Amino acid sequence: MAFIRSAGLRGVRAVVAGLGGDADDLARRSGLPHGALDSDEMLVEDLAIALLLETAAVELQCPDLGLRVAEHQDLDMLGPVAMVVKNARTTTAALEMTSKYLFFHSRSIEITVVPDPRGEPDVVGVRFGYRDPAQLIPPQAVDLVLLFLHRAMRTVLGGDYGLLSVELPGPLNTDAAQYEALFGAPVKPSTPSAVLRVPSALLGREISGGDDVVQQLALRYLEQHVPTDRRTLTDRTRAALHQSLDAGASSLARIAGLLSMSPRSLQRGLAGEGTSFSAVRDEVRREVATRLLTTTEIPLYQIASALDLGDATTFSQYARRWWGMTAREVRHGRSWVGQSTP
Repeated sequence: MAFIRSAGLRGVRAVVAGLGGDADDLARRSGLPHGALDSDEMLVEDLAIALLLETAAVELQCPDLGLRVAEHQDLDMLGPVAMVVKNARTTTAALEMTSKYLFFHSRSIEITVVPDPRGEPDVVGVRFGYRDPAQLIPPQAVDLVLLFLHRAMRTVLGGDYGLLSVELPGPLNTDAAQYEALFGAPVKPSTPSAVLRVPSALLGREISGGDDVVQQLALRYLEQHVPTDRRTLTDRTRAALHQSLDAGASSLARIAGLLSMSPRSLQRGLAGEGTSFSAVRDEVRREVATRLLTTTEIPLYQIASALDLGDATTFSQYARRWWGMTAREVRHGRSWVGQSTP
């Protein structure tokens, strides 16, 4: 049994009512809890949502129901995940963060970047599917999520982000012309997976207008809600460092103690994940420094102490490495803080 936030039901009531149906009756018969159609934050079974969509499509004789519901949804329904994605610096980062943090919205589905299903070298696919590859995706859910994903990518990347074609893992539910009007690209049915095909060059595109402070705050919130069984040692070390820095401490021995392991085991485990304690601590210190410099007027010597750096002079040396300027200069020029200097 898998659950999804009831935000995934946005638009259902309006679409069903527009077709002359009774959304509450459909919800009840599909096993959805009372109030799920009018709340974003209830956890409901994904199969109940799928049953509602398929039942409504048949009973209301509306084969494009999933597409209609998707037109009522936008990226903001993903809550803090949307805040992270909308403030990403590159398309690669936006897609990686979507893949990593989608669990907050649903722990049963995933969105990943895959090689082009047609084998073209300069094309990649953005794939939607269940985490369990043996689980079939109901047709209306495929339409709904793929169109939502397309609309979300347009929001983040701009109207014409380069969509080449859409792959559907089943037959078309309605006319091909309707799909192509909504996606702005050809649609191919009966393919192995649900995929949006895009130029591989899209992955390196920069995204303007993001706010690093908002993103870091949203990331911290999401990190605190990662299920224990899906947390890497790097994730757990980051969380322990944030907790320990609140007390002005960040030594290897202290963090290892918080994680109930020896310093040697912590270092070995992080190395196995391709990083090091020093690298993770440096990243967390920079995140905390960004937040304190750009959202507070705390004196620099106090920020240095909070980062476990000793004094303001040392802090400014770190700032020069992180951003190419002193901490004081960062505080007076807050527009792009959060980007590190190579």
